[in-house]
Amino acid sequence: MIRPFLKWPGGKFRLLDRILPHCSTVPARFVEVFAGSCAVYLNVPAKEALVNDVNPDLIALYSCLQKEGEAFARFMQGFFTAENNSKENYLYLRSAFNAGRDARVRAAIFLYLNRHGYNGLVRYNRKGLFNVPFGRYKTPAFPAKALDDFLDKLAVTKTRFVCQDFRTVFAGLEKGDVVYCDPPYVPLSTTASFTTYSGTAFTAKDQEDLARLAEAAYTDRGATVLVSNHDTAHIRTLYKRAHIIPFEVQRFISCKERKRAPELLAVFRP
Repeated sequence: MIRPFLKWPGGKFRLLDRILPHCSTVPARFVEVFAGSCAVYLNVPAKEALVNDVNPDLIALYSCLQKEGEAFARFMQGFFTAENNSKENYLYLRSAFNAGRDARVRAAIFLYLNRHGYNGLVRYNRKGLFNVPFGRYKTPAFPAKALDDFLDKLAVTKTRFVCQDFRTVFAGLEKGDVVYCDPPYVPLSTTASFTTYSGTAFTAKDQEDLARLAEAAYTDRGATVLVSNHDTAHIRTLYKRAHIIPFEVQRFISCKERKRAPELLAVFRP
């Protein structure tokens, strides 16, 4: 399996064995609606791909790599120095990222923040400022091999990166598309909450719209659609016409404590 070059809590690399069997062997086009680290995209051997995420910084990073290749990877590597592995320099570069207007520089710092920030979190405050604290890692590694693998994937798959609302992506689906959705999950309890990933919250109405569009893409266009989420009664109701595959995943809730959480994969497949 190809590993993503970004650290991504909740990423789907460890669940590829559950997801990939429900994708066509070699789909004409693969669509990842909530891309994140692109774990699924990297491992589906499609001829073409549409990769979307609502986070413009993430899409800018992928787009710069697509445009400049190894030259941009080397530019990003320049931020991975011993001097920059300090709280002082991290906060300086985080401020530069938040104040920056150069998309290329912001994209490069985004990878630095991802590897040096706490637990690889991607989080913004209400003003849209990246606010993840310093991670205090001994030696954050530059993901050279994973970046090479990402560039190799771009070389063999005609890929388009976009930053759109998921409804816009679904409006452009075509017959035969294989679509994977990994939206922000519904809370497992009424007391659970999730911090903002892109500056906007994913609401209950968004969850309902996603379920409706996923089913319509299957029934009206013959697309294969897979959706991940927490395994709750509400989610099962939203996807009652899909094939539900339940399982448990291990979650780290502290450095030493882990728990198992119920998840599911809702599959609409012709």
